Amino acid sequence: MTSRRTLCALLASLTALAACSQTTQSSGGAVPIPGVDGSPVATDPVTATADPVAAEADDTTADTASTGDETPDAGTAAPDPTTRTDTDPETTAETTTTEAAATSTTEATTTTTTAPEPEVFAPDCVIEVEAGDSLGVIVDGFEDDTLSVSTLIGENGLDSDVIYPGQMLDICVDNGLDDVTGVERTERNPAIVAEETKIAIRAQQEKLNELFDGYGMRELLVDGISGPVTRQRLCAARVGLRLPVTLTDMEPGSDEEAAMMEADAIQVPFVSAITEPRWMLIDRTCQIMFAGSGPTQLDFVFPVSTGEQEFRTRDQDRSRAFRYDPALDNDGWHDSSDYPVPADNPLNGNMYKPLYFDRGQAIHGANNVPTTPQSKGCVRMRPENQDALVAWLGLADAAGPTNDSGRIGAVVNVQGAYPFETLDEAEA
Repeated sequence: MTSRRTLCALLASLTALAACSQTTQSSGGAVPIPGVDGSPVATDPVTATADPVAAEADDTTADTASTGDETPDAGTAAPDPTTRTDTDPETTAETTTTEAAATSTTEATTTTTTAPEPEVFAPDCVIEVEAGDSLGVIVDGFEDDTLSVSTLIGENGLDSDVIYPGQMLDICVDNGLDDVTGVERTERNPAIVAEETKIAIRAQQEKLNELFDGYGMRELLVDGISGPVTRQRLCAARVGLRLPVTLTDMEPGSDEEAAMMEADAIQVPFVSAITEPRWMLIDRTCQIMFAGSGPTQLDFVFPVSTGEQEFRTRDQDRSRAFRYDPALDNDGWHDSSDYPVPADNPLNGNMYKPLYFDRGQAIHGANNVPTTPQSKGCVRMRPENQDALVAWLGLADAAGPTNDSGRIGAVVNVQGAYPFETLDEAEA
């Protein structure tokens, strides 16, 4: 009985000591426990635990802290006082916060990362086409008078105005360089050259109108397009300025253009006929007639159409005009004896007030006067120009046909050669 009482008292003492030890442990102190080696129990939260169960409990605490779940309530059993926890709640929270911050930093870095710019020779002169772009939209984005849809097409060698996202475009036009690759360009931007040429041709047309004003030529349309009529006038200017005679365009900036632009007036062509009081020069190259009085006076410059390739107008050197027919009974329209037609029709060979200079070849009016040789050997002019020529010769009041070369009083020269090969190429 005494032993049993003694044992119960001992157990009660141990229970009381254990409670005191737990209280002291919570306050961070060390309490000696009877029956142990007397060493204090350390509560350093960073010391490794020897109890697997306690470690598992600590892992649960760390997971809870990192996931934000609620912590265990106050009723949760305390860990075994003989063991040590290795998890500091403050350290856990700090570690979790650091990891979260690191994660946020990584995400932010990923979001702001941009792809490197494409490698081009001159980045300031190259743009990359974006979705929704068009050449017009790109042009509108720059204040550059040289930049247009046509110059962009020319600079980048495009077949059309269609472009695609990701395509690189050279926007520094006509600088002698492919700004995408750095390769030197051997030719200028074709669109800029075309525009500069158009401006130069307009200036030439204005000058031609000035030079031929008052000589019976219709005024040229100043449109910057060098067509057959402009080339015919350029050819006539070459004759009248004593330049090499061709039926070609006049190269902007050339010596002959400079000579024409500096000229004050068309001169009398230097030919043998000008020694006569009244002379006419038909140039087959230009399809032009000059008419004047003596060596110093130019009276008319008219467009003409001479004989086609199979019926060429023959060369003449001071040939005297020998017959004039006013065709008074048919309003001036004479039926050709070589090419008669059933009704008066200038398009089919009838001749308006013909002035003959070589057998059946004559200078006469016609309603169809192209810039190319289209007659059967005669020299066609517009009816109003033929009237002016007849009046100049003093034949406007002729009462009928005349074969008096003295009364007519004019000589004719025919020179030059029309480049029929160019006509053949144009008709091919």
